[in-house]
Amino acid sequence: MKVLTLNFLTCAVKACKSSADSFPLHPKDAELVHDDIELNPQLLVNVLPRIDWAALRTTSTELGFNELPENPPTAEELQGNEQMLKDLHNLLLETQVMEGKLVCASFRQHETFSRDYDWYHDEHVDIT
Repeated sequence: MKVLTLNFLTCAVKACKSSADSFPLHPKDAELVHDDIELNPQLLVNVLPRIDWAALRTTSTELGFNELPENPPTAEELQGNEQMLKDLHNLLLETQVMEGKLVCASFRQHETFSRDYDWYHDEHVDIT
């Protein structure tokens, strides 16, 4: 699953829904792979407003990437900074989490997923 996808997943356990800790899910023991994808600046500019930046910063750090800036770039900043554009493209679209666990900080449980796991049909993961 792409790192971008992780930014939209929450714990689906009913008791967690009211807890701020149900998002983001925290990847543990993650196996990462890199897929070369053609850079599409407009896609990043369009998706940027939908990204929970604080959650992305957390996920990025947990996966071992360099720390992201405290505030998200504006569309103009992103379009004017090719290195930032490439870095976000690499993190969000080219980085795939192939196997590991997604841990809910509130529920304190995890769901293991792998290449063959149908994670989006799991009762503990919700696509928001």
